[in-house]
Amino acid sequence: MNAFQPEKPTFQPEKQGRSTPRPKKRLRQRSYRILAVETSVKITVNLVIISAALSALSQLLPYHWLQQDKLREIRTEVKLMEGRVSNLESEFSRNFDPTQAHTIKQEESYRFTPGKRHLVIINPDIKNTEESDLKP
Repeated sequence: MNAFQPEKPTFQPEKQGRSTPRPKKRLRQRSYRILAVETSVKITVNLVIISAALSALSQLLPYHWLQQDKLREIRTEVKLMEGRVSNLESEFSRNFDPTQAHTIKQEESYRFTPGKRHLVIINPDIKNTEESDLKP
């Protein structure tokens, strides 16, 4: 037990010399420059995108207005045609209605039943001018 024990190496911290302090001021200025460049690039890209969008919009708006005018005209024509179609449909249903066949025949042929008299309305002003033209 009195044997020699191996000596334990003692760890002593190495002397740390003064490390050179980083120039914090330069790092801050550099980071500010990088941020400024990055921000200016972002603004430039956004301005380019905005100008392209405005250019496209300025070309599309007249086309849109023209299409709206055409659409308005077509809607007006459709309304007119709907009225015409409804008139034609009512006339068609009237022409093929068996209960009105007799009245339609009278209208088309200008013939009347024996019990009815044909009336012709004459404008009296025209009659007077015709008589004055006939007298010498």
